[in-house]
Formats: sequence, C-alpha cells, structure tokens
Amino acid sequence: MCYNHSDEVKTMNMQEVLEQSRGRMGTWCKSCPVCNGRACTNHIPGPGAKGTGTVAIRNYEGWQDVFVNVDTIQDTNAVSTTFELFGKTFKYPIFAGPVGAVDMHYSDLYTDATYNDALVEGARKAGIAAFTGDGMDDRIMEAATATIQAQDGIGVPTIKPWPLDIVKAKMELAKQSGAFAVAMDVDAAGLPFLKAFNPPAGRKGVEELKAIRAMCPVPFIIKGIMSVEGARKALEAGADAIVVSNHGGRVQDGTPSTASVLPKIAQAVQGKMKIFVDGGIRTGVDVFKALALGADGVLVARPFVNAVYGAGAQGAQTLVEKLGSELADTMQMCGATDLASIQASMVETPAAK
Repeated sequence: MCYNHSDEVKTMNMQEVLEQSRGRMGTWCKSCPVCNGRACTNHIPGPGAKGTGTVAIRNYEGWQDVFVNVDTIQDTNAVSTTFELFGKTFKYPIFAGPVGAVDMHYSDLYTDATYNDALVEGARKAGIAAFTGDGMDDRIMEAATATIQAQDGIGVPTIKPWPLDIVKAKMELAKQSGAFAVAMDVDAAGLPFLKAFNPPAGRKGVEELKAIRAMCPVPFIIKGIMSVEGARKALEAGADAIVVSNHGGRVQDGTPSTASVLPKIAQAVQGKMKIFVDGGIRTGVDVFKALALGADGVLVARPFVNAVYGAGAQGAQTLVEKLGSELADTMQMCGATDLASIQASMVETPAAK
C-alpha cells in the first residue's frame, strides 16, 4: 500500500508535512514536533530504542548540550553548503539514513520498497542522497537497488552483517545499481532477527570486513562505530568512511550519545577516511555542531520517515530544504563561509563549559 501524494504538497512547509503525517504513522510514532525519543521510548516494534529506551533520548540531548558561538563580524554574507564526496557533488552534507521494516515499525501505508522509492527520489531531487535499508526478505534489497539504479546511482544501499555468501549476493545487486557507494551497518548485529538467523549473522572481524571490502567496487562505508578502537579497526579493514552511530539506540542500551564520542573518533582518524554521524540530529544547527566536532557529514533517519509518510518524495525534499537552510543560517551567524571553514572553536561543548 502506498499513499498518493502527487497533487497535495507543492507548497507545504515541514510543520504542515508533520501535521499531515499524524494518523498515518501507526501505533507508536506520534510525529512529534521534535523527534526526541520521549514519546516512543522503548516500543519495538515501533521507532523506540532498546532496553530502557533512553539512548535515543540521550542522542538527541547530546546535541543540545553543544552550543554555537555567534560571530557576525565577517567580510562577506555569502556561504556555501556544497559537499564533495567520492566524486559526487551534493547540495548539503546531509544524507537520509537507512530505515527498514517501515510497515512493521510504523504503518502499512508504505512497504520498504515504496518507502525507498519516495525517499531516494526525494533526496536526489533535493540535492542529497539516501541510504536504503536491508532485511530478511531478499526483495527489499532487490527493490532498493533497482530504485537507486533508476536514480542514476545516487543512493547508498546498506547491507546487514550477514554471512559472507549472502553479503556477496547483495553486493552483486549493489554493483548492478551503479550506486556511488555501499554501506554495511555492523551495529545491526544487535538486532534480534539477525541473532536468530541461521547461519548466525552479526559481528564481523577485521579480516572478514577486508573480504567484504574486496567485493565492493566503489567506496565502502562501515556504519556503527562508537569508539576509537572501532574506528581504527574500520580503517584497517579498508573502509573509505565510517558512520559514528549506535543505531538510534535500537541495538544496545546504556551506550553514550554519538555527539559525545564523535570528537575523539575524529581526532584519532585524522582525515584518513570520511566521518559521518547520526543519532538525534534534528536541525541544521545540529548539523553545524556535528561538522564542528569533526564530522564530514551527517545522516538523519527517523524524521525522513515522518516526512515521507506525510508527503512522499516531496516531504523528503521539504525536510532537506529545512535542514539545509538552517545549516546555512547557522554558518552565516557563526562566521563560516564554507564547510571547510567550520571549526571546533565555533562551538562550546560540555567539557569546555
């Protein structure tokens, strides 16, 4: 099932998109004005976090504990949010994160296939790219990679940490799609359905990741890094980029916020691979904070679900433009002219206060 939004959203703003999504999201997601994890807490199925449900909340609050330093004594008002990645140029350093099983966690208004259709199209039209999810049903990856192929490879298929023979088959689909990069969310090892998979799916050693990297003809991104040691292992395995992520709090209770671990990971990596971060990033101000703390770009996941359920591909575009305009405004107010000029001195962290 997929709702037809074709003629209803041409001039909608993000508030209107959210209002329209309410009632379409299923039992647990309320399309809250701020997606901070408090309404959905630990409801799984649903968009909640594992265990106590506090990690998603901690992710969101981690960015609120970082403050930006305003400095408007500058020579020019011009700012550029243009982002270069793996030979592609994007309008913003913002990507839509992978979300799977939307019909189970939200509502059957969309399947994974129809959700990815809207997400990948909307993201590309807005000048960014979307990561797509994976699942037990082979048709999910088949449909996602077909969608990415239809969008000229502007998308990142994300493969779960399956056994190598399954990874190989899914990597072939990724190759056929012409995707400009491929990801693996190793943090998905904590998902119950992967633990029950036969043969078992889950943790990946460095040598196994090297073998997976060798299968991939395009840049390879490892998602789910939460420590300096994890980043070093990803680099040793040959990753071209990492995503600092605790899977939105959905795979392990008691973990720190992504904002709190990002600076030390960035310091350890020293530019040897690209660094992305997700988890609780909800505004362009948060994006600015992430870049100042050492990220090259960010992933945003849950808000894109609300956007697509509210207004399809146009909803995704509306969210991108909101985030991008907030980022540009913050850059202008804090003295940055382009992404490279965003510095750690432009923010204050809890340790600095």
